[in-house]
Amino acid sequence: MPVFIWEGRTRQGTIKKGVMEAANDAAVMTQLRAQMILPLKVKPRPKDVMEYVPWLQPGPKIRELVVFTRQFATMIDAGLPLVQCLEILGEQQDNRKFQDALRQIKADVEQGSTFADALQKHPAIFDELYVNLVRAGEIGGILDTILNRLAIHLEKADSLRRKVKGAMVYPVTVLVVAIGVLVLLLVKVIPVFEKMFADFGGVLPGPTQTVVNLSHFMQAYIGYFLVGLFVAGVAFTQARARSPKFRYWTDAGFLKAPVFGALLRKVAVARFSRTLGTMISSGVPILDALDIVAKTAGNKVIEKGLGNVRASISEGQTMADPLESIGVFPGMVVQMINVGEQTGALDQMLGKIADFYDEEVDAAVDGLTALLEPLMMVFLGGSIGSILIAMYLPIFKIAENIK
Repeated sequence: MPVFIWEGRTRQGTIKKGVMEAANDAAVMTQLRAQMILPLKVKPRPKDVMEYVPWLQPGPKIRELVVFTRQFATMIDAGLPLVQCLEILGEQQDNRKFQDALRQIKADVEQGSTFADALQKHPAIFDELYVNLVRAGEIGGILDTILNRLAIHLEKADSLRRKVKGAMVYPVTVLVVAIGVLVLLLVKVIPVFEKMFADFGGVLPGPTQTVVNLSHFMQAYIGYFLVGLFVAGVAFTQARARSPKFRYWTDAGFLKAPVFGALLRKVAVARFSRTLGTMISSGVPILDALDIVAKTAGNKVIEKGLGNVRASISEGQTMADPLESIGVFPGMVVQMINVGEQTGALDQMLGKIADFYDEEVDAAVDGLTALLEPLMMVFLGGSIGSILIAMYLPIFKIAENIK
């Protein structure tokens, strides 16, 4: 259905603008008059270039989703009808993809679909966790409470994600700069020294000859090297996406990595605890909650382990023993979950675990940054310094010959 941009004047005399989906401009004017708005301008919305390639349209950021969820909860709590909430919030969105999704969700709800079922048609924006919590809120009649919990969960999950990304930015930046400087030295600077040494004649020292040979190699194969690096990156990404076994092996390797493994395990515990605690406190059955948590874990090792936990619970067993067998969750966490199960306060215990491991992630990120900073400096200084020393050795020899 076409989308129109409209501008009108309210009964109070203020100018209001918006976007509306309708069969034609006459239908837009009719709807505006029904809302006590005098239409001043109605025209079709111009198509964005991205609309011709939908897969390139960026989705909403986490922060936009959080703001939408909080505003939605406030409107529901104030007693506004669901359709009206979707219409108001849809018009406020700057992200075209998000706006179109909300417009379609509003249309589905008007046709009799539940809010959760309408959200489920847009998995790129609303994941299984979001949809199932909304479904639980609709069934229990506490949709505003569930949406507030969802907003808190999304904020904390986004904070956790940004902490991990922040820990990766510094070492990756330094590594890229170091490699770029090394390539520049080998491709542009070393040939100048080589020509100078050739003019003086004589045999080059071993380290110098090694650097010169490496320079020849880089000049001849730099293009192949970059293409090979790109192909290897694409092949690795595709293999992880298409081969469950390869994804499982690489995920297991990431968790056992000497520097980043401990951080990834703490992030996994925090994410698991926060997500499962939010779902249980919202009334989602534990078997359904574990199924969703496993799918959103982001790690095949943890996903498989949580599948075993779910199978054990369905057979009447506790969560603690199969959880410990995954090898990711520390004994303290397993014991706290066991106590939570026995006391009937599992959601509260999971919340405490998540809060504790959020702080642990903070400490791990700080420690990782403190550890990587000197290592990167040693790598950068050592590699560039070795090349410079190798280039100065013949100069020292030439000076001795002149003397």
